[in-house]
Amino acid sequence: MAKKVRIPTPLRKLTHNEELVEVNAATIGEAITELQSRYPGIAERLVDEKGEVRRFVNVYVNEEDIRFLNNSQTPLKDGDEISIIPAIAGG
Repeated sequence: MAKKVRIPTPLRKLTHNEELVEVNAATIGEAITELQSRYPGIAERLVDEKGEVRRFVNVYVNEEDIRFLNNSQTPLKDGDEISIIPAIAGG
């Protein structure tokens, strides 16, 4: 079984309006690489030049923030759901 990535509305133009995309990656970093290979341009919006998730992007695996796990090295297992949530600023 694949892992499911929930794509936020601002990035759906890159995924042809798909809200849920399946990946076969073993880690968050591999999932982002797989997304980039299928949807060019998505990685630059998610990670910096070092390959680390940008600070204004929150990524969760089954509702757990990857910053409290192993960041981009967070392992994935079949059936996991990955949520990408851009930070919202306001005032």
